[in-house]
Amino acid sequence: HVQLVESGGGSAQAGGSLRLSCSVTGSTRSTYCMGWFRQTPGKGREGVATIIGSGIKFYADLVRGRSTIARDNTENTLYLKIDSLQAEDSAMYYCAARPAVYGVGCLPTSDFDYWGQGTQVTVS
Repeated sequence: HVQLVESGGGSAQAGGSLRLSCSVTGSTRSTYCMGWFRQTPGKGREGVATIIGSGIKFYADLVRGRSTIARDNTENTLYLKIDSLQAEDSAMYYCAARPAVYGVGCLPTSDFDYWGQGTQVTVS
């Protein structure tokens, strides 16, 4: 069973930076596709960024150029750093994981099997 626990959320000032962490435990593989998503009340879940074991990354337009997704397979931790924070970045952030599937890109639009409980980010 895979468990994901996010941390690092909180209040931040617009223009500042924030780094989120996601601790992964259970039967995961370094080849897993992992990603960050966010959701605000009344709005659907948005894919933020994904990364697969080979290191290939995807960023959604809403954070491209001002965010970095990274994974430390030794520490079983996934990270997301967002710079130049905007009020629109305020949301509950979730990390997610799924096994790599041949022919299925590691993109936010793919189906993820495991989800964390989320960490709230508020930018003012």
